[in-house]
Amino acid sequence: MTTLSASSPSLLRQYLVLTKPRVTQLAVFCAVIGMFLASPGIPDMGAVVAGTIGIWLLAAAAFAINCLIEREIDARMLRTARRATARGTISNVQVLVFSGTLGGLGMLVLYNLVNPLTMWLTFATFVGYAVIYTAVLKPLTPQNIVIGGLSGAMPPALGWAAVSNSVPAEAWLLVLIIFIWTPPHFWSLALYRNNDYIKSGLPMLPVTHGQQFTRLHILLYSIVLFIATLLPFLIRMSGAVYLLATVLLSGLFVCYAWRLYKHYSDDLARKMFRYSILYLALLFGALLVDHWFRLIL
Repeated sequence: MTTLSASSPSLLRQYLVLTKPRVTQLAVFCAVIGMFLASPGIPDMGAVVAGTIGIWLLAAAAFAINCLIEREIDARMLRTARRATARGTISNVQVLVFSGTLGGLGMLVLYNLVNPLTMWLTFATFVGYAVIYTAVLKPLTPQNIVIGGLSGAMPPALGWAAVSNSVPAEAWLLVLIIFIWTPPHFWSLALYRNNDYIKSGLPMLPVTHGQQFTRLHILLYSIVLFIATLLPFLIRMSGAVYLLATVLLSGLFVCYAWRLYKHYSDDLARKMFRYSILYLALLFGALLVDHWFRLIL
């Protein structure tokens, strides 16, 4: 049996890969933005640090379980075939212990150093992603990423709860934005990785309904996303700085979707997928900049 040791950096990296660090970083970033938006001034930095650590630990645990459940599927896909769970270099028991340790530590941190509400919301997100989405929805329906997108959209609400011990409408609006962003983000990946998903046996939208249908839905969701990102300004949650940023960023997002719909290429789908990641980070960054700008004024 493979064991984890300090003298095995490659093995340490394999464990790190199971946590999907890039995805985790984006999720935690959105949670941190929620923390700062929840406070009229500088939030309690103790809650920010503890909340960030706890949310990161539970997110990493959820992704590790995701890799465990999908190990056979991952082995059939070029993009994921090198994961330790797909190759069998880390056993199922080791992944469970790893995920359980991270998740348990995360819950302890959130309960004792933040508040019980954040712990329970984050745990519910863990169950929603690792179990309901991965084990049930993903292999069952081509609308998996839509229905299951709520779990991935929760970080701003988790961050807000960590600082204010409540989840008001403003926090759910941020959740709504990520919820609508998720399908065009993921379907653009599924388009240029279509052969992988055919091999996987998963009912992804391009596999079940074809490329043209998927491109149309990416465009429609992108237009709805543009409208949704205007809501923080319309309800006076944000100001002119954010409005300018979202018009530019969301406008470019719709342009990518339109070009993808009219003149598809794998290269363009890949560019849209990469832009969608940058888009979400810049959009939430603009919310924070606008928040501080309004405080200064």
